[in-house]
This record gives sequence, structure tokens and C-alpha cells, in this order.
Amino acid sequence: MIIIADGGSTKTNWCLLDDNNKKIYFNTEGYNPYFVDSDYIVSSLRKGLPNDLPLDKIKEVNYYGAGVHNEEKAQIVADAFKVLFPNAKIEIGHDLLAAARALLGRKPGFAAILGTGTNTCIYDGEKIVHNINSAAYILGDEGSGSYIGKKLITDFIRGLMPEDVAKVFYETYKLTPDEIMDNVYTKPLANRFCASFSKFVYDNNVNIEYTRKIVDDAFEAFFANLVSKYPNYQDYTFNCIGSVAYNFRNVLEEKANQYGMQVGKILRSPIDDLVQFHIERAQGE
Repeated sequence: MIIIADGGSTKTNWCLLDDNNKKIYFNTEGYNPYFVDSDYIVSSLRKGLPNDLPLDKIKEVNYYGAGVHNEEKAQIVADAFKVLFPNAKIEIGHDLLAAARALLGRKPGFAAILGTGTNTCIYDGEKIVHNINSAAYILGDEGSGSYIGKKLITDFIRGLMPEDVAKVFYETYKLTPDEIMDNVYTKPLANRFCASFSKFVYDNNVNIEYTRKIVDDAFEAFFANLVSKYPNYQDYTFNCIGSVAYNFRNVLEEKANQYGMQVGKILRSPIDDLVQFHIERAQGE
């Protein structure tokens, strides 16, 4: 039995693959090692994993996660998994590699993530060969859920949100500006908190012009500051994974076309294509 998992900052998608390649899917919360430690991951997964999952029979865990940028961060996740899956070979990779493998398989190209956070890369069919740092949610992450959410709540705090939208926003969340500031600056997982408001932008039908501009501006920043900085970026198709990419794909496709890129795949989650990648890789070994 092996496990393939795609972990974002908010949610992790898991697939258990048995010896007959039967697939069992389940979800837990996300585990970005910039915001949580090994003990947190162990505690959360003991509650979140299916009760009938045969942990001691898992022989291999292939985990791709947000925030796994170096060996130190990867080790935080690996240490937790060693506790939970004592007999398994543990492989920890970046969620950007998962996106590239799911979107492109073994073909070279451009791949991106637009979910809670943002990431982009050029992939050569085996590994990531060029990555411009997204600078994370405080300094960058243009186009992401946290970027969109930050703009929305900043407008609310400053009184710049249109009155009709502000009324629905408060009725939906019952949060004052002070309470929002407290969540962002004194509580953990501020990136996830900010990103949660991108759903309001998607659901809003009170003032579509206002929320559409927030999304358009976010994607403009994404292409101007990240995508277009890759050499010869217009030679690639635009391929992207993530809830923000999928939910706002009409705006995203328009922006890609404005920047001279043809659109390839836009997927909500990489897990199905990622599982297929691992099945084919195992068959080829």
C-alpha cells in the first residue's frame, strides 16, 4: 500500500493506493511547515486520518506540500510522518512539483499554483528548473486567495468597500475591523484566514463590478510580477492548479490571453493526475 498526498496550506488531498491500484480518497487540513510543527501535524492527523487506515501496512508515502522549500521544512513533515507511518518509506516534495507533474506529466512546460498561496515554475519533464520566489503572503503571493482576501478585508477595515457589499460582508462574517486585525496579527495561520475571504469574492452577487476588479487586479499583479518575468514565457502554455485558479478561471484565461499565453490545463486539484503519474512511474520502473 502506498499513499500519495497533495498538501496545501488549507487542505490536504490524500489517496491510498492498494496493491491492486484501487484508490481510496480522503482529506485533512493543510500543513505548511512555516506555520505548524511536527507535533501539530501528528496530533491533527491522528484525528483527521480515517480510523480504519492500516498505518503499519503503508509501505510508501509520497507527500507534496506547501512550504516545503528546504530540507529543514521538509524534515518537520517527515518527522511527523515517521511517527504515523512507522514502516513506510517517506518522500517529501514541494507542492509545486506536484502541480507540474499533474499538469504536465513528463512533458516540459510552465506550471503554476493559485490557491491559498501562489507559486510558479518552468518544468523540464522531470524536475523544476526555474522558480521565481512568490515571497509568500506578506510580501507577495500575487493572485492567490490570501492576496484577494487581504484586498477585500483591507477595503472593509478602511471603509473603502461599497456600502452594499460591506453590509452583506458584515452579515456573513459578523466581524468588526478590530476583530479582523486581531485575527491577522495575533492569531496563527493568518494566511489561511485571509484566503478564506476569497470565497466571499466568488459568491458575491451584490456588486459584481467591485469584486471582479479585485480578482482582475490580483491576476494582473500575478502576471506582471511573476509569470511575465520568466524568459520566453509566451512560448509556453499557461497551466495552473488551485481553487482560486479554478473558481476564477474565466478571468484567469482572459488575463493569460492578454499576456500572449495560450491556456492549457486549469485544475482544481492535482490529486487524480498525480496518482496517475505515480502509477505510470511504478509501471515503468
